[in-house]
Amino acid sequence: MTALLDAHLVTGHSGFSMDVRLRADAGETLALLGPNGAGKTTALRALAGLHGLSAGHVTLEGRLLDRPAERRWVAPEHRGIGVVFQDYLLFPHLSVLDNVAFGPRRRGLGRAEARAVAAGLLARVGLAEVARRRPRQLSGGQAQRVALARAMALDPVLLLLDEPLAALDARTRLDTRAELHHHLGQHRGAAVLVTHDPVDALVLADRLVVVEDGAVVQEGDAETVTARPRTEYVARLVGLNLYRGRAAGHRVALDSGEALTVADALDGEAFAAFPPSAVALHAERPEGSPRNVWEARIAGMHRHGDHLRVQLDGALRAAADVTPAAAAQLGLVPGRGVWAAVKAAEIRAYPA
Repeated sequence: MTALLDAHLVTGHSGFSMDVRLRADAGETLALLGPNGAGKTTALRALAGLHGLSAGHVTLEGRLLDRPAERRWVAPEHRGIGVVFQDYLLFPHLSVLDNVAFGPRRRGLGRAEARAVAAGLLARVGLAEVARRRPRQLSGGQAQRVALARAMALDPVLLLLDEPLAALDARTRLDTRAELHHHLGQHRGAAVLVTHDPVDALVLADRLVVVEDGAVVQEGDAETVTARPRTEYVARLVGLNLYRGRAAGHRVALDSGEALTVADALDGEAFAAFPPSAVALHAERPEGSPRNVWEARIAGMHRHGDHLRVQLDGALRAAADVTPAAAAQLGLVPGRGVWAAVKAAEIRAYPA
């Protein structure tokens, strides 16, 4: 089956190079995740035609939009792509209605017809009552929905969203995320979302693509990526301790020189991962069932939800979650020595 979006994005600038392949089907939302400078926004701009490719291609709904080898390039306004920028870029001198009507007007619709299209979209995103306002009179969540309506006014085959929730406060972000999820579900084409927030990605996207240093390092549905991270960045993103080593049966010899006993029997290059909640801290060396015990020193602590996230240095660097009561009982403070333990059954091992 041919994907609605088929892109191979090869480009570079100022010492940075990118080589990323992206495919998305109709009705699918793709989330691009990665650290700052990974190439996420560059990929989005290349899809939109705002950043030139040095090689590769962009094909949308079977139509070739970009292929440097054939000197083929379609201008952004003729690509059938809608873009929602991080700061929304609404025209301050136009009303909300005319902001949304701008695209249809540029495509040749008359003023009345373009405004009718805009009014319908504003009703669809629940903003019919603010049609006559200027952008400065909108809340952050309202501005985000206006920007979405303006992008959708072009009936885009592909919708690009660059950190669309980043400028919102926590409460507005929660409500707007739910609304955006609803609207993306109604979009007939594909969507590509750039975000730093794993919650945004998990809620809004059907598939995750993780980009680091201009290359795709992992992709798949949320369950696959979160259960089996393959880089430190992904592990931190989903809140897991991750190690790489060589497995022989139930033992994984780590690259650091340490070893872990795991429940899964494997042979060959492997990852071993466990959540901070699986790490138990003790003032003295524990006795009993734990198969993995090591001495550690507390490098730092911070609140993490209802728990304290404790960063451990030592033979095995790890994060551990403890309750405030347990931290007080153990007298946990930065610099203190402790014993850490993880049961083999708590560690997931999988091929590298």
